[in-house]
Amino acid sequence: MPSDLNAVVATIQTQGIRWVRFIWTDNAGLIRAKAVHTAFLDDYLKGDGVGIAAAQQALPVMYDAPSAGSGLTPAGEVHMRADWATFTPLPYAPGHARVLTDIYDGDRPWGHCPRTFLRRAIAQGAERDLHFMAAFENEFYLLEPEGDGWAPADPTVFAQTFALDSAVDVIDEISDALEDQGVVPEMLYSESGSGQFEMPVRYADALAAADQQIVFRETVRAVANDYGFIASFVPKIFADKAGNGAHLHISLWQGDRNLTADPEHPDAISAEAAAFAAGILRHLPALMAFTTPSTNSYRRILPRFWSGAYTCWGYGNREAAIRVPQPPAGRPITNLELKTVDPTCNPYLALGAVIVAGLDGLEKDMSPGDPVQMDPADLPEEEREAKGIRRLPENLGQAIQALEQDQVLLDALEPDLARSFLAVRRAEWEGMKDLSHEEEVRLLLERY
Repeated sequence: MPSDLNAVVATIQTQGIRWVRFIWTDNAGLIRAKAVHTAFLDDYLKGDGVGIAAAQQALPVMYDAPSAGSGLTPAGEVHMRADWATFTPLPYAPGHARVLTDIYDGDRPWGHCPRTFLRRAIAQGAERDLHFMAAFENEFYLLEPEGDGWAPADPTVFAQTFALDSAVDVIDEISDALEDQGVVPEMLYSESGSGQFEMPVRYADALAAADQQIVFRETVRAVANDYGFIASFVPKIFADKAGNGAHLHISLWQGDRNLTADPEHPDAISAEAAAFAAGILRHLPALMAFTTPSTNSYRRILPRFWSGAYTCWGYGNREAAIRVPQPPAGRPITNLELKTVDPTCNPYLALGAVIVAGLDGLEKDMSPGDPVQMDPADLPEEEREAKGIRRLPENLGQAIQALEQDQVLLDALEPDLARSFLAVRRAEWEGMKDLSHEEEVRLLLERY
């Protein structure tokens, strides 16, 4: 995408762009925008950016009112500064373009800005001469309105070709729209739930990977809407069907060298990758406040549901929280997959927190223990305890408590973001913990 402002202006003129959407993602993981008419865009190209109320980062998913204890009130304004390298016309909304933003308070990055938090985590890795490549692997449902509810767009099961045939038009347009925005879909298949699809995209550097997640969610929902579908990323829409994850794939790099595989035994992970994985596992109960942040998320994280409900890792083990994908024979391992991630997360906060946790593992030379090559739920409880394999939080309240006690992650957030993020999580927990599954889904279905 063009980073030169002259190229941005030229694109606006040649493509007839009328509105530029300045995008931010809040602590509830909702993608929000304020659009500027291009007749007045000169005022925003090099200035202080588009203003929003500071209290926007204190809003829970349920309503537009600040969460108690956030430290943010209706008084005060901050400004979205465009990262013009992310500017792109929207293929599904002719005349509109998008630009992703960092939020500033005066001349300084704002302490509550999620994108700034990820930048800090990336910089922390750079101090160790490390950088990270990543991708979110999304699952979503295509639903058709039915009466006062909704129904899956098809009746298929995993990888059934009929699902692709029945949705070929909308899927092809989603693919075209993603590619037009520089996001490359790498695979496509129907998932286990009726009407459910998975479309992994090509990995990118850490900041771009989080940006891609915003583009992916926005594009899928918008194109599906044009075809009369509801596309929803809610983690557990149907109690009796598969949930939606957004598994995070991440690899450690030094220069142009991928450090994930052991150089002597490329079918095993390296010492660096093992320590990084150990840090993630050590902090995972607290990390889940970022990676699985909604009350609905925990309806998906269950033993024997391939969702990674235990703190363990394994080669190709889809019941482990961290799976090491196994490449074809003779090819080296390339990445780690964290399964306890879903699309309700703010990708900047989730990926940044995972990096911080992994770096803590490297700093302290942690060990992840032996790989688990079976379903950890089948191990006797005494053996799980001896191996340090713990059941992960079973609800958002437990994840919040774990984060409140995790000083490494709190220090990385810094006081302002720690306060506002926890305030939003607590507000959502208190406001939604007693809702029935149906009530919860009705609230969330078209917000994620």
